[in-house]
Amino acid sequence: MIRTYTELIQIPTFEERYRYLQLHGTIGEETFGFKRWLNQEFYHSDEWLRFRDKIIIRDGGCDLAVEGFEIFSSIIIHHLNPITYEDILDRNPCVFDMNNVVCTKLSTHNAIHYGDENLLTKPPVERRRNDTCPWRH
Repeated sequence: MIRTYTELIQIPTFEERYRYLQLHGTIGEETFGFKRWLNQEFYHSDEWLRFRDKIIIRDGGCDLAVEGFEIFSSIIIHHLNPITYEDILDRNPCVFDMNNVVCTKLSTHNAIHYGDENLLTKPPVERRRNDTCPWRH
């Protein structure tokens, strides 16, 4: 399945967007392996950092581009369709395709890759009068 930002932003809730992006990977599964140096070099390049800034502005710094889910820690730019070592080397257009990326925070990014919904930050519970006082219900 090819995922797109255009489709993603049509999905109304954070939880549904997460499920759309979920990869069901496993911890320790190789992504770049011994070639991880290229991955790290790429993500610190001026070209990537300029692209990253555009995505953060587009998404308003919000997790999965959902308004009200502002990210107050490090922002990760997540490729909706995972890229490979060869994609970076060959300058595949998917690497810098704005329709292939979205802002996430680390816990959301890990939840997407490992399929663990428990890693997602839960919204605060809406409080009601006397909700902590069992005899006043």
